Amino acid sequence: MSYLYQRGEILLGGNVSLLKQPSLKGFEAYTLEPVDTRAIIRERGWRSVVGFQTRNPIHRSHEYLQKCALELMDGLLIHPLVGKTKLDDIPSAVRLRCYQVLVEQYYPKERVLLSVFPGAMRYAGPREAVFHALVRKNYGCTHFIVGRDAAGVGGYYGPYEAWDLFGRFGRDELDITPLFFSETFYCRRCEAIASAKTCPHAPSERVSLSGTKVRDFLAKGELLPPEFTRPEVAEVLLEWASDRGMDRYRI
Repeated sequence: MSYLYQRGEILLGGNVSLLKQPSLKGFEAYTLEPVDTRAIIRERGWRSVVGFQTRNPIHRSHEYLQKCALELMDGLLIHPLVGKTKLDDIPSAVRLRCYQVLVEQYYPKERVLLSVFPGAMRYAGPREAVFHALVRKNYGCTHFIVGRDAAGVGGYYGPYEAWDLFGRFGRDELDITPLFFSETFYCRRCEAIASAKTCPHAPSERVSLSGTKVRDFLAKGELLPPEFTRPEVAEVLLEWASDRGMDRYRI
């Protein structure tokens, strides 16, 4: 909302013609137009492709959702947003490095495509979640992962309001199938990522790190625990936090 108010009183509408494709400096190697992405999907022979929208470094819960979906699909498009986000979000370049090391070490490369999405984050909750799905349809996805509080901010939206909005549309209306995943966590007793649907243990056994806890770990010069993220990702984040100094550190 603040962004909209800053744009002035006059806004123009009408037909749009692309004169020059804006460049994403620093992301050139991972910038693919929708037509290029669809061509890669055809070349790889993927008949079903699930898209994943993210503006944060992928943690273990995200990895779990993606791999559950990949069990059912031919391919996975990891499509991080690299446009404007909140000032306290981790910079796009740092997030991309986290995705790179994760895909290199823990994903089957022939079944995963990593590219960037040049959109800005609006934090508009359910309606933006539907928008994200429609955009990924244009990139060639047949399915789209919708998790807890998709495109939300703070506690403004209900955790599963996006599910309700998706449910108002018929399958033919969106032409992309949402895959709904409830909140996941690391369970010490299960020694694995789980959800309330699969884990019988008490909430005290569940590991869920908040932004405050993340800041505490990095401020102390400590790696995030493996229950939260892969060691390679934790090293990237710690290096970034150390380089910029904790007096300027925001997450």
